[in-house]
Amino acid sequence: MHEKYDYPYSAVPTLAQAQAAAARADEGQVQQVEITAQRRPEKLRDVPIAATAISERELEARGIANVADLAAIAPNVQVSQTPGNSTAAQISIRGSVTTNPALFWEPTVGMYVDGVYVGKMQGSVFDLVDLERVEVLRGPQGTLYGRNTLAGAINLVTRKPSGEFGGSATLEAGNYSAAMGKVSLDLPKLGPLSAAVGLRTEKRDGWVKTTPGSSVGELNDRDTRGGRVALNLDLGRNLQVDYRYDESRADQNSRFSQVVRSTVQGDFGFPGIVVSKGRQTTASIDGPSFETLDLKGHSLAVEWKLGEAGTLKYTWAKRDMAWRDALDLDGSPVLFAHTQRLSDYGQRSHELQFVGGVGAVSYVAGLFTFKDDGFTDNPQRFFGGAVAFDSRYGFTTKADSAFGQADLKLGPALTLTAGVRHTRERKSVDRFLAAGPAVLIPAGTAASTRFSSTTPLASVGYKLGADHSVYLRYSEGFKSGGFNGEAQSVIETTTPFRPEKVKAIELGSKSALAGGRATLNVAVFRNKITDLQQAVFTAEGSAASNIRNVGKAMTQGLEVEFGARPTADLRLQASYGYLDAKFDELIELGVNVAGNRAVVHAPRHTLNLMGEWTFARTALGTWRALADYAYTGAHYLYPYQLTVTDPTSQAAANTRIAGAGFINLRLSLGGISLGTAATGEAALWVRNAGDKKHVNNMIDFGPGFGNLTQAYYADPRTFGISFSARW
Repeated sequence: MHEKYDYPYSAVPTLAQAQAAAARADEGQVQQVEITAQRRPEKLRDVPIAATAISERELEARGIANVADLAAIAPNVQVSQTPGNSTAAQISIRGSVTTNPALFWEPTVGMYVDGVYVGKMQGSVFDLVDLERVEVLRGPQGTLYGRNTLAGAINLVTRKPSGEFGGSATLEAGNYSAAMGKVSLDLPKLGPLSAAVGLRTEKRDGWVKTTPGSSVGELNDRDTRGGRVALNLDLGRNLQVDYRYDESRADQNSRFSQVVRSTVQGDFGFPGIVVSKGRQTTASIDGPSFETLDLKGHSLAVEWKLGEAGTLKYTWAKRDMAWRDALDLDGSPVLFAHTQRLSDYGQRSHELQFVGGVGAVSYVAGLFTFKDDGFTDNPQRFFGGAVAFDSRYGFTTKADSAFGQADLKLGPALTLTAGVRHTRERKSVDRFLAAGPAVLIPAGTAASTRFSSTTPLASVGYKLGADHSVYLRYSEGFKSGGFNGEAQSVIETTTPFRPEKVKAIELGSKSALAGGRATLNVAVFRNKITDLQQAVFTAEGSAASNIRNVGKAMTQGLEVEFGARPTADLRLQASYGYLDAKFDELIELGVNVAGNRAVVHAPRHTLNLMGEWTFARTALGTWRALADYAYTGAHYLYPYQLTVTDPTSQAAANTRIAGAGFINLRLSLGGISLGTAATGEAALWVRNAGDKKHVNNMIDFGPGFGNLTQAYYADPRTFGISFSARW
């Protein structure tokens, strides 16, 4: 339903082709989107998966620079930055989420950059230059994508080098002294080699200023930069070699931990905690406050076409990350709760795919191996420095899998699909914990364990006509098990938790309407989750949680996506998601408390509305206005008690996020002639136009820690101007 330049997937667009495709869009055609959800290029309307694809043009028009900007852009998708951080994201699809960004946790949504898996939540929010499209796949993707796609997958696809000279540049300026610049350049083909490079940098002052004497001068600022190199070696029609390198860096202060609830002074006799309601733009803090990211990724893909038999593709990849943060958790000019996470992480992978078809059968098969290792130093200080923890943990993962999937066409209308993946994993942990001179977990405390999982898929698709298809899909997925790197005892450190698993059924319909001027995609689903992994914050020791497989959950719902071009000058899009999520079983201390616990990051309603109007074509250029509205319903952040039966434990209501809608606006003048071979665009934009004062995340330490509760507010209204040129 979203626009995409309409070329064969293997072809690379030149500037002239891109302009021609944009012209076709202005003629009122709904462009056919091509995605790689099933590891081969297919039109979105032909893929039996609930998926949303967002094109390069739309990414730019809607101000989407990274995963954090995808909140509510697809039905039943909810994205929040983790408390205190800007480079880590909590991504929820259909009510399944991982909330803790610590490196030993595995995500429930798999993220991929040009087919390469990104292993962790920390460092998952980074800007990529030259994004061609984003694909959001909803529902388990355990057969073709494997581990940690229990809820779905997000594919970030960058543009291939064209082999012809061309490029683009954008400059942007806004309030809070914001400045952004990016440039992309395609170089002329040199023999068999094509190359493209890109750079992006962004800076913005913090919208929370601090008082004199504070440890830093501002909070909630932004200072990021990134780059990309893409190389293609064309060794003939049957052999292609692609290399990708991306780098992202951030060096900024943390987000303001604004305390909105506390009984610290009464419970602990500790004065000085500042409690405030409503969004504050001034803070007084005394603790270290920073967030730095240094992320580097390499990938090498070799694609060999073996004639009619199919295509063999091998991909090698590595990604390395150094991530550091420090948070003044009490948000006050006193040393009550200060913490740091100093993390290093590396991952390596190899994947072999064979994609082809014989007669009525299309297939994909492959082998995948993945290794990672990480280490976190997590020093913490509490109560004026009277309690100090030296907390450290490291871990390793080794995962191997084999997979296959085949489509059988039984005539022009009916397609049957079946697939299966088997995964084996080995995980290890080592841990050290000391409280002052007291060693709670001695150095050398370590454990390892093994897991395996088989995740099948079966679906049937039927074309009711050239413009209407329906499908029924059954799929399974899992989120890896592991060890609690933040455990408070030897036994908790060495006790593994098992993989979390899901079985899902989905019924969907995809239609083109009004002679191709509109599209309508609808899906209903039901997920059954078992071996649910749950972290229960204890407010004991070094602010940690115990992790258990505590029960079962069920999510079910409806998703609707609609797009239309009523006229050549008007483009409309709408998506709506309804979600019903509940625990079927949740065992705490041997008691099933499922009826009195909140399901987290599971808003009942999500809504996105977008309209773009071309209201004037002049000699100077084409004028367009765009309005984009995204709503996320109320939801809970922690699986705490809904009705307070135990006053010594946290209540879910204390961290309930209210429903909120945000509107972004953009006015642009495009097609400005900059000479014989270049065009430009100027735009005015505003984000959060209503200046919504919205809390989008919180931490609740609970009664055992003075009811200390922090709120993290969404950015206020930002506005600015941008100018871009293409040649």
